[in-house]
Amino acid sequence: MPSMIITGAAHGLGKCIAEHAAQAGYKVGVLDLVLEQAQKVAEDIGGVALAADVNDPSSVEEAFAKFDETPDVLINNAGILRTGLLMEHSLEDFRRVIDINLSSVFIVAQIAARRMKEARRGCIINMSSVNGINPSTNCGAYATAKAGVLALTRQMSMEWGEFNIRVNSIAPGFIDAGMQAPFFENPQVRELRSNAVPLKRLGSAADVAECALFLASDKAAYISGENITVDGGVIHSVLMQLPRS
Repeated sequence: MPSMIITGAAHGLGKCIAEHAAQAGYKVGVLDLVLEQAQKVAEDIGGVALAADVNDPSSVEEAFAKFDETPDVLINNAGILRTGLLMEHSLEDFRRVIDINLSSVFIVAQIAARRMKEARRGCIINMSSVNGINPSTNCGAYATAKAGVLALTRQMSMEWGEFNIRVNSIAPGFIDAGMQAPFFENPQVRELRSNAVPLKRLGSAADVAECALFLASDKAAYISGENITVDGGVIHSVLMQLPRS
């Protein structure tokens, strides 16, 4: 049975990926900060609940040890958002977003990769965002952190490829789930953003989960160092929004 550890897996995109992975036959490590929340998801899907602070290497090491095997796949999904204009943003919030969205990717991936190196196999998928490609206002350090994830993914793929470890990233767009879900409770925002997408709809958590499972599968065995945007084409739609005359 193939195995997978997902960070931030007790809710949102992480939970959906965990559910899809379990249905696909993976042994899933549901890793989250709060054990009780991880246990609930793990019980529902037949997975393993793992509690860890993704910014604490010792805590992450303990969680991997509890999983009791080298995972075939790691998905770095844990993340937070602190909104605010840069001129008004607090340094505390800026640093916190960088820590959770970027530094933790390095910490958890390094711990996984050291195990995968010994096994001579592995797949790591880091969750970025379209904001890491095209930043938007009022998102504080989020765009900076997600852009860092893209660069870190490429560097990991170069350094760890010789150990048969593939590293890729996913950049979700307007996804009606997880941290973004509250934004789409406003009907006007929902309509505006849906219409901005060439496919004329918001994305779902399942759209992201299916992409993750593809990258984790043997069908993507020769794909490494790449980023896949799951956004309905929205990052290419700027000219579509502007009149020609």
